[in-house]
Amino acid sequence: MSVGAHSILPASSETRAAVRARYAVDEAEAVRDLARLLDLSADRRKAVSAEAARIIQRVRDDTNPTMIEAFLDEYGLSTDEGVGLMCLAEALLRVPDAETIDDLIEDKIAPSDWSAHLGNSFSPLVNASTWALMLTGRVLGSDPSRPAAGARRLIKRLGEPLVRTAVGQAMKIMGQQFVLGQTIEDGIKRAEKLRAKGYTYSYDMLGEGARTEADAQAFYDSYAHAINEIAKIAKGNIRDNAGISVKLSALSPRYLTTHRAAINEQVIPRCLKLAQMAAKAKVGFNIDAEEQDRLDVSLDVVDAVLADESLKGWDGFGVVVQAYGKRAPMVLQHLYWLAGRLDRKIMVRLVKGAYWDTEIKLAQELGVASFPVFTRKVNTDVSYMSCAKMLLDMRDRIYPQFATHNAHTCAAVLEMAGNDRDGFEFQRLHGMGESLHEIVRQQAGTRCRIYAPCGPHKDLLAYLVRRLLENGANSSFVNQIVNEDISPAAIATDPVDRALATDPIQNPGICLPRDLFKPARENSRGCRIEEPASVLPLIEARDRFADTKWTARPVLAGDAAPEAAAKDVISPADGSIVGQVHEATANEVARALDAAQGGFEEWSQTPVATRAATLRRVADLYEENMGEFCAIATREAGKILVDGVAEVREAVDFLRYYACEAERLEAEDPGRARGIFVCISPWNFPLAIFTGQIAAALAAGNAVLAKPAEQTPIIAARAAEMFREAGVPAAAFQLLPGDGPTVGGPLTADPRIAGV
Repeated sequence: MSVGAHSILPASSETRAAVRARYAVDEAEAVRDLARLLDLSADRRKAVSAEAARIIQRVRDDTNPTMIEAFLDEYGLSTDEGVGLMCLAEALLRVPDAETIDDLIEDKIAPSDWSAHLGNSFSPLVNASTWALMLTGRVLGSDPSRPAAGARRLIKRLGEPLVRTAVGQAMKIMGQQFVLGQTIEDGIKRAEKLRAKGYTYSYDMLGEGARTEADAQAFYDSYAHAINEIAKIAKGNIRDNAGISVKLSALSPRYLTTHRAAINEQVIPRCLKLAQMAAKAKVGFNIDAEEQDRLDVSLDVVDAVLADESLKGWDGFGVVVQAYGKRAPMVLQHLYWLAGRLDRKIMVRLVKGAYWDTEIKLAQELGVASFPVFTRKVNTDVSYMSCAKMLLDMRDRIYPQFATHNAHTCAAVLEMAGNDRDGFEFQRLHGMGESLHEIVRQQAGTRCRIYAPCGPHKDLLAYLVRRLLENGANSSFVNQIVNEDISPAAIATDPVDRALATDPIQNPGICLPRDLFKPARENSRGCRIEEPASVLPLIEARDRFADTKWTARPVLAGDAAPEAAAKDVISPADGSIVGQVHEATANEVARALDAAQGGFEEWSQTPVATRAATLRRVADLYEENMGEFCAIATREAGKILVDGVAEVREAVDFLRYYACEAERLEAEDPGRARGIFVCISPWNFPLAIFTGQIAAALAAGNAVLAKPAEQTPIIAARAAEMFREAGVPAAAFQLLPGDGPTVGGPLTADPRIAGV
């Protein structure tokens, strides 16, 4: 991987292609590439660790931790109480009513041992919080079997509104440690003290993305108002002025790759207008990084906005890059190329990344090949150091902004920067890292900018949850720096040595998306609809069937030609002809019923292991033919691509799940098959529900007569072909497309049917 700042830069299409190509790169390969890219000798890395340990000791000796640092020390995610509070804060985001809130508080607070934390913290606020939580736990945890339980239940009932209010207020108090003010005016006023000491600010308006156009307009107005207020305190040098950070997801409820019109008509024009306002005011304008699925489309917006001639000569346009993303070096390469092509100077804020848990869970849910982010914190640390080295080599076009609360990271940046301390700045979050950055600022003479969210209390919790998840784990530097049980030298160990010495480099405790349900079964394969490198192969596979005309017919035990004339199958989307169907006749239904009894006898005597293996083979065939299934789902059922993928994945999950269940039940409590089952499926889930009931019946050893919805016979016919190809006996699974009176009625009325 050649990503040095002074290499021959490829054309824009090539730099963007390089970003896309790395989204699911092997983690071990990526970490080794990053270590080579860093090119920092062992002696220099040892010096960095020694300096970091000295800084950590100074932080411990010279200052008191902030309330949040003290809170994380006492209630980190390595404690049961910390996990309970984290779950509580996260769940309160979605709880709709007071009764559920009360149950949630009781579940998370009552069982915990708060008294064990009483008086342990050096922060009076944390100790006061512990008293409140302990008393709340005692009220909620009263044993109903003890004397006077009725009276206690009454007290508990009367106390629930108070407890609910107290917990909500506690969350607000904690959140306010991260938020500078409820309005931009409040924030600017509260910032005066630290601005006088030489700190600068980047203001952020709280919010987690627009859900409606009204939301988007409100966010836009909020950003515009903030820029106007910041302009009132702006001076000549843009690096000394406050700036603003903008979330692109706040500018449109349709900020998605799949909604290109909204990107072109809403996001880009609104972002450009705000950037023009910031340029006129001589303030910085940073585009915040969000989820990895939005990286590609965010670069589309950056490319379009930065290219506008109205921004020429303004050095305040900035982009946030997340080091935990495997594509971070390629993103930096593209931004450097872009700045050079446009003859601009831009800012890049390098962060670790704040959506790690979401990225991991989403990748597992989607069933993709790998994660877009690193699975170990130490790997992210290596990435950050390597990206920092790149940025320091790019200072002719990029003003680096290093956002970190990690003393080792600060020491590494200072070591790599050499004597030029004016060409970059450090950044920290409001309410965190105060001691560390004051020490570094005084010692090294570097700039420090504070990222300061402003907004009302109602928007606080989501931001709070991200911050606590990011910093609450016992591997977090913020958590460790105030923990006297961990030596400064242990905290400051070199991440490159640790990462390369770890075997395996990828965290085995975090199962790969395809391994989510192992050892029981493999997860169904999916893709990231928003990620070009993931979805384009599927689109190409689907589009190969754009003009295909399929034919559906009864799939019976014999090979006789269909008896009924063909009928056109019409697309509900545009009225086009998708193919033809020969619906089953009454005679064919009768023949299928007669043959099914023999199919049942053969299939029910087939070993369970063989039946399960056959269903797994069907699942594999479904995945191999996902492109065709998605094409049929679109043309025959009117489904968009994301729904087509979900349709196939659900069907695959059914097949593998019932295969596993059949084997499990056979081992635990062997039963016997019942007979012939009729499986009738609806048009709205023409593959998933069609497959699910068939898989369950076949797994148990029953024979199946399947009647698909009249509107969607083609997708069922292709599925039936795959059941046959996988090895299900012809008489054990027969397909009978047709209407209710001709097919459904006679099937369900026949006394030979064991279940429907």
